[in-house]
Parts: sequence; C-alpha cells; structure tokens
Amino acid sequence: MAHSEGTHSAPAEPSQELLADLARASETLESAEPPEIIRWAAERYGDRLTMATAFGPEGCAIIHWLATVAPRTHIFNLETGYQFQETLELRDRIARRYGIEVVLERPATTVEEYERLHGGPLYRTDSNRCCADRKIAVIERVLERFDAWMSGIRRDQSADRAISPIVGWDRKFGVVKISPLANWTKARVWDLIVKENIPYNPLHDQGYISIGCWPCTRAVTAGEDERAGRWSGTAKTECGLHSKD
Repeated sequence: MAHSEGTHSAPAEPSQELLADLARASETLESAEPPEIIRWAAERYGDRLTMATAFGPEGCAIIHWLATVAPRTHIFNLETGYQFQETLELRDRIARRYGIEVVLERPATTVEEYERLHGGPLYRTDSNRCCADRKIAVIERVLERFDAWMSGIRRDQSADRAISPIVGWDRKFGVVKISPLANWTKARVWDLIVKENIPYNPLHDQGYISIGCWPCTRAVTAGEDERAGRWSGTAKTECGLHSKD
C-alpha cells in the first residue's frame, strides 16, 4: 500500500523463540486484570513501550491505570486533522486529571494541504487511502522508536479483533502488541468509568459509541453493532490499525 509519507520496508520477522515467549506471556496474563497486564508491559519494555489512543472509553480506562502503574509511559494520539473537537478537548481534561499529556502525532500535511493535493476530501472517494496516509503511515513512523505498543481493543468489538491475544506479535508494524482489555466487555469498561469518574468523550452520551474522524463517524441506533457508526454505508469496519491485512 502506498503512503504519502514515504515507502516503508516490511517489518523484520520475529524469531520463533520470541513468538513462543510472547505466547507463554499471553497465556499467563489471560486471567490477569488490566492493571497487572499494564504493569507487566511497563516492567518488561520500560521506555520502549508506548500506547496509542483515540480517547475511546477503553483508552481512557488504560490511561487511568497508567497514571498509577506507569505514569511515564509514552502515550500518543493520531491527530488526522479530522477529529471531533470533543475528542481534542478530552485530551485536555485528561491532562488536568492525571498530569499526563498525550502526544498528538500528525501527518506530514495539514488537512488543507492534503485536500488540495487530492482535489478535495479524499475520505469521500477513497477512505482507505485517507486512513493509510493520515493514520497508518503516522503510526508506522511512531512505532519505529518502540519495541511494544498497547491498545484498547476488545475481542467482542469486531471479527478482526475477536482472536486478539493479550500479548502477541504485530506483524503489520513489527513490534509487540499488548491489549490489556482484550477479554473485557463494554459493560465492564463503563462500570469502571462510572465508578472511578474517569473522563470520557461526551459524544458517547449522544449515541456515538465508537468515535473516529468526524466525516466517517455517526451515532448508532438501538440494536446496531457498536462499530456500525464507522464508515457507515460501506463494508469497511477498520482503519487498518488493528486489521490483519
């Protein structure tokens, strides 16, 4: 896949010894609570560990735990230029609550420059290319500096995420991927948010269950899948960060 930020070589394949080690760790941590998984990741990878967040409820929960377990962990957000204002304001609220400033990682071009290069908003005609340029290329650049990254995905969110291990090798990006909330449910996440008064995106109260870029996100109605509001009207359900292609 071509990216406007340059050509990226394929990640190196891990050794069989590393894959076996990660599989053992994942099996051991399968029954662990998220703070224990986060502590394991921070102790094993130190400053070579990062976390990516779109400020969804799961990401906010992980930041809540990180503030106690490993507050110096590098955390970043892919600021495509198309995020909701409510999302960016949540970043400020998190900084005030936890003293953690999530780094905004941006593409090489501004939205204005990007749309001028493509004769208008590319998300309308080729959302896959838009995601590749403004998200995938950026995270590839960021993860070159790290050995492992954490995400807030849950197995019950989508088919692509259903077999996600707690700890595994991310072949797309050539790093270890850790998913502390893989075996949690949406209900458990929200129970935690309410109990601990964790800051969250107010758009969730307006029916936006999964929140990405504003042009490609809508509120969902009762009975719809929680990711039905992403790229609505198309077969697309993932931007590519967590899919296996």
